[in-house]
Amino acid sequence: MRKAGERKGSPGRARNSPPGKLTPATLYIIMSNSSLVNYTKLSPHCESRAGQKITDITVHHMAGNLSVIECGNVFQNREASANYGIDGQGRVGLYVDESKASWANGNLKSNQRSITIELANDEIGGKWHVSDTALEKCVQLCADICVRNGIKKLNYTGDTTGNLTAHRFFMSTSCPGPYLFGRFQYIADEVNKRIKGGWVRDGAEWHF
Repeated sequence: MRKAGERKGSPGRARNSPPGKLTPATLYIIMSNSSLVNYTKLSPHCESRAGQKITDITVHHMAGNLSVIECGNVFQNREASANYGIDGQGRVGLYVDESKASWANGNLKSNQRSITIELANDEIGGKWHVSDTALEKCVQLCADICVRNGIKKLNYTGDTTGNLTAHRFFMSTSCPGPYLFGRFQYIADEVNKRIKGGWVRDGAEWHF
């Protein structure tokens, strides 16, 4: 288990170079978690995927303006978790390795086949707004997850028949709130554009 703290780069490749023409299968072997991660604190609240292939991404909101550190602390004690969290500054936390299922969706089958992401809210109550920075990083992270796991297209259908899903599809909850939930089609459309467009350089870093 890695120690909590800042995480720069990934064992699979340097932060300042794209993955070239590696296939999604090869990338998955080399780099099982996203290189976009800034902070790691692994939660004990997770389980085996029981042989299920990763096919879906489920987006949640934190119902609070938590930093990636604060979110990681919550998942140490509360019997819940997510694979990733994104704070309002666009920092990405890793809480459950992609090789394992998080305790997020309230549905075992969905947990086993999904990568789950929590986004911080910069508005408490109301529409539970999330920052533009967090939303953009969510798009980048989703595209990265899709490419590494061989998901060719992210489909939002408004129900569980698509592979971009919401927490509210599996439990009686208003998560994610109206603002983020209303951006799901945008997320899917942007992710699919980035998958087709490939890696782009932003300063010293590469992302989708």
